[in-house]
This record gives sequence, C-alpha cells and structure tokens, in this order.
Amino acid sequence: MSKLKLAIQKSGRLSEKSLKLLEESGIKVSNGNRKLKSEASNFPIEVLFLRDDDIPQYVAEGVAHIGIVGQNEVFEQNLNLTEAMPLGFAKCRLSLAVPREDKYTDLSYFQGKRVATSYPNILSNYFKENDITAEIEKISGSVEIAPSIGLADGICDLVSTGSTLVMNGLKEVEVVLKSEASLIVNDNLSPENQRLLNQLLFRFKAVNEAKNNKYILLNAPQQSVEKITKILPGMKSPTVLPLAESGWVSIHSVVREDDFWNIIDQLQNLGAEGILVSPIEKMIV
Repeated sequence: MSKLKLAIQKSGRLSEKSLKLLEESGIKVSNGNRKLKSEASNFPIEVLFLRDDDIPQYVAEGVAHIGIVGQNEVFEQNLNLTEAMPLGFAKCRLSLAVPREDKYTDLSYFQGKRVATSYPNILSNYFKENDITAEIEKISGSVEIAPSIGLADGICDLVSTGSTLVMNGLKEVEVVLKSEASLIVNDNLSPENQRLLNQLLFRFKAVNEAKNNKYILLNAPQQSVEKITKILPGMKSPTVLPLAESGWVSIHSVVREDDFWNIIDQLQNLGAEGILVSPIEKMIV
C-alpha cells in the first residue's frame, strides 16, 4: 500500500503547530523519544522530522512527497516545488532593520551599505527590484548582533514581535516578505500519492475553515429576521426557528470571526439578544 511521506520541522513551534494540525485532522502520529520518523496509526502517512531549511530540498528530490515549512525557506531556495496551500500559522515577516539611533528615510539608506542576512537570495532580488546596490553578508544564526560587532550596517531577518530587534538596539524599517507555514509538494507524485494528498488537503481545509469561522446563535424579533439574515448570510442562509414566545425567533448561522466584531452593533440595534458565539471543530464547504 502506498504511503505519503511528510517532512516537518523536528523541533520548535513550527513542529508543534504541524503536529497539532495533523491531530486536528484526525491523524494520530507519535513523536515519542524524538524519533526522526514516525508512522500514523490511522492514515497512510509517514512523518519525517528534519531541519526546516532541509525540507524544501528533501521534497524537491522526492525523499519526502510533501512538507510543511515556512514560505521564507521555499522562496529562498527557489526549488521546483508546488505550494499546495498556506496553513495560516507560524506567521512572520522578513524585514530590514538598522541601528536604532540611525536616521532612516527610505531604501536609499542601504545604497552601498553592508547588510547581514540568512536569506541572501530573497534580499538580493529585493534590492535588485528596488535599484539598490548593497553588499550582502550571508550568516546563519545571531543575525541581530552583526551591526554591533561591525560586521554590517543593517540586517535582514525574520521578525515576529520585534522584541529581539529592540533588545539588540535595532529598529525595523522595511518589510521584504511576509511568510507563514505552507504545505509544499513534489511535482512528480504518483497517482496514488496524489489521491492521498487530496484526502489530506480536504482535512486540512476543513480544519482551517473551522478556525476562521464561528457558529452564532441569537434570539431576535420576527420583524427583524429579513434584515438580520442579510447581515448573517451563513453558508447558504441562516436557520430560523420559532421560539415559545410569540413574535420571537432563534437564528443560527456561521460568521467569520473577523467579521463578527464589525456587525455586533448592527445585530443589537435590530433587537438581537442572547447572542452566543461558539468555535467550530470542522467545517466542510
């Protein structure tokens, strides 16, 4: 029987989030004793635990059929891969930063300067697109220290909260690239592995749709139903049920979490009461 080989980061937050996604998708994988590979007990998939910067190459060479890795690594290595879907976690940005005391106005600051980074290909392309000629110093790890030891005038590194930059006397000045975890795929999957991948994508999409949406239940006057259903269209249309109290109904629908806070005042102005908002475990659209 064919088995799909999935490469994920062997440790760290990306590894934890990847394993959680598999678990939420109903796939049971054990990583006891930090094994370098593990098989799922209820789905034909084998998980390989690798360094994140090795994952694109392993997938491109067919050692692994698919992988979960940051888009920054995919863009930096520029290998023959397909991005099947962004996964919505491990979001960060690749940014340029300079010493806090330096005056910065625009990208011309970097003209003729030295910039330290672990992503020379992405940075080189970015500077080229913006007609900036700079010397790029490729280093791995501890990029933030480069300006303070005289190795570079500025840096280009991954940023999540920006606290590490502040601790090292730097300020973020330009976003080069926004990144998140992505499912990448070898371009030469067998028909059977493609079938398994489609099943996996179906599960991942159901989990991610559920995270982005909430189930909403509220009570409202019968006379407000038409206006409320225009605000809460749901997947097709809301469910409207009569209440024991005459003239009142219960409305059930699905709403994107980001949209909920924008419409709560409208719902209340239309007489909505007892509004309940609950998470959705899986959502098939």
